[in-house]
Amino acid sequence: MQDKNNTQFFKVEKEQKIHVNDILEIVYSALREKGYNPVNQIVGYIMSGDPTYITSHKNARSLIMKVERDELVEEILRQYIKNNFWE
Repeated sequence: MQDKNNTQFFKVEKEQKIHVNDILEIVYSALREKGYNPVNQIVGYIMSGDPTYITSHKNARSLIMKVERDELVEEILRQYIKNNFWE
């Protein structure tokens, strides 16, 4: 029987933080594998917020919904600027 006078400890493992760029890469890959146009589907999701634009293949829909849509736009723009040497 447990001693009810002592505090019990419960430890929950933190969910591993995944970067927005990694999420976009996984989603892009999953959409291509399923035969979709990834750019059109991701833009549709960002503009509407409707998660059905993103396939559930490779858990892509769940992953993309963990990130705010404005964070997706920021990361896409950040990568575009970086790749075009604007900075």
